[in-house]
Amino acid sequence: MKKDKVKVIDDVWTEDHIRTFLTVRPHDNSDQNFHMLLKAYQSMRAEDFKLFVDFFRAEDRQVNATGLDGRSVLDIVLEHRHGTDYADILRAAGATQ
Repeated sequence: MKKDKVKVIDDVWTEDHIRTFLTVRPHDNSDQNFHMLLKAYQSMRAEDFKLFVDFFRAEDRQVNATGLDGRSVLDIVLEHRHGTDYADILRAAGATQ
């Protein structure tokens, strides 16, 4: 059976697309700031994530917000072997452990 969709790799994200993550809201009782950062981290390449974090901070949002389990996005990123660039971006924006 032939696939009907072509996989798109390294699609270019516009600033408007990146800004849409500022409207992402959790479906549980988790912190909105945490949820936005986590979804952006899970969805974006490092260079797009950096731009998102700049927009995020411009709205005076909290990079140290935590999820329901008490972990921050930085805590989660540091558990991933390819998270170094993302961790550096978060630290540069003021994230701490």
